Amino acid sequence: MRAASLLAACAAAAALALTACGGDDGNDSGASASPQASAPESSRFSGEPPSSMASSAESKKAEAKKSASAAAESASEKAHDFEASVAADVERNRQEYTKQLDAVDGRGNAVDDVSLTGKPLAETDNVRALVVNITNKTDKTASFAVRVDFSDSDGKVVESKVVGAKDLKAGERAQPLAISSKPPQPHLTAKIAKAQRY
Repeated sequence: MRAASLLAACAAAAALALTACGGDDGNDSGASASPQASAPESSRFSGEPPSSMASSAESKKAEAKKSASAAAESASEKAHDFEASVAADVERNRQEYTKQLDAVDGRGNAVDDVSLTGKPLAETDNVRALVVNITNKTDKTASFAVRVDFSDSDGKVVESKVVGAKDLKAGERAQPLAISSKPPQPHLTAKIAKAQRY
């Protein structure tokens, strides 16, 4: 038993010796023991190398910022587009109302369907604004065009605003605003110059 153990140990030692030696062709470029990695000198580093978790968190944070920025830009573009669309609709309607009023002789057929209500300057940040109350008193759906004139103390018209309402059902009421671009002083008097139902 002891002889077998001794024989096995010798065989292992011989195999180890053969591995460490070069070939028998006289060439010294045979296998050699590979160098062991040593710990880096800590004095060569500043700070701590980022861990994969920290790197991933930074990446996700950057993605979130980019996404939030893109969303804000998209919302801003949509708001601008919506505002431009509303402004285009308002201008298109104003042109239609003006065309209807230009075709009218006299004050129009709907003066009795329209009235004005002033808004206090304190509520409008010193902007002169009037609520134009339009009521469809007929039994059919109709549209209305209204011109409001602003006159000075001499009765001279210094500004006109055109508003209206489209497709009011029988008995339905609309309240667009006639907003003056003139300063709050001197005082101006507003009146319904024309009102046409069509």
